[in-house]
Amino acid sequence: MRKLILLIPICLMGLSSCKIIRSNLMLRTPKNYVYALLSDSISKLNYRIAHNDAIQYRVFTNDGFKLIDLANSINATAFRNDLDVMVETDGTVKLPMIGNIKLEGMSLREAEKFLEDKYAEYYVKPFVSLKVTNKRVIVFPGNGGLAKSITLSNNNTSVIEAIALAGGLTEDSKAYKVKLLRTINDTKPQVFIMDLSHIDGLAAGNTRVLANDIIYVEPRYRLARTLVTELTPLVTLISTTFLIYTLVRTK
Repeated sequence: MRKLILLIPICLMGLSSCKIIRSNLMLRTPKNYVYALLSDSISKLNYRIAHNDAIQYRVFTNDGFKLIDLANSINATAFRNDLDVMVETDGTVKLPMIGNIKLEGMSLREAEKFLEDKYAEYYVKPFVSLKVTNKRVIVFPGNGGLAKSITLSNNNTSVIEAIALAGGLTEDSKAYKVKLLRTINDTKPQVFIMDLSHIDGLAAGNTRVLANDIIYVEPRYRLARTLVTELTPLVTLISTTFLIYTLVRTK
């Protein structure tokens, strides 16, 4: 029985070292991990078109003075002025009249200018408007059950605004440990750390989020509650074993 009692602290240490107690934590960073540095250039990055983007585009003529009315034109069967297209895995989109065009890697403004030059062969002073309709960011606000995928309807959405759209931080959120994970051009993800617990963190919180960013707020570790939840089955097993042991000894 003494040996059995001595096993309890050993089991506790084993559970902790094996990450069983805090098994719900995601996106861990090693000790002494070097986080990427936040800068003005990072916070003001423009979105770059990527494969699988759904793009809505419109074409106007005369610098937008008059909408191209192709419903009654001879090209009506070949072209629409308001169309949704998908960026293929090779970075191209198929557009009426100009065919397959690679837009991946361009900012929206760069792509608009590029298409305006292409359509200038067919229309007088064409004006192109592009919008990515399926941009989203994933937010984990400190409680896994409240994680949300937020559609970015505003190109200037900040980290703080994205967290607010997800419902804000929870009671278990560590406001001083907010991670922003960003992958650019399929490279190794960059991890930025933010402390939003003080007013000094406002500048970092105003960092503009980009499509496919992940905002992860680390949850607070409640040791007593976790121990009760995780160790209740173990305590029950030990109590049952002790009860059976006592009954056997008394016979």
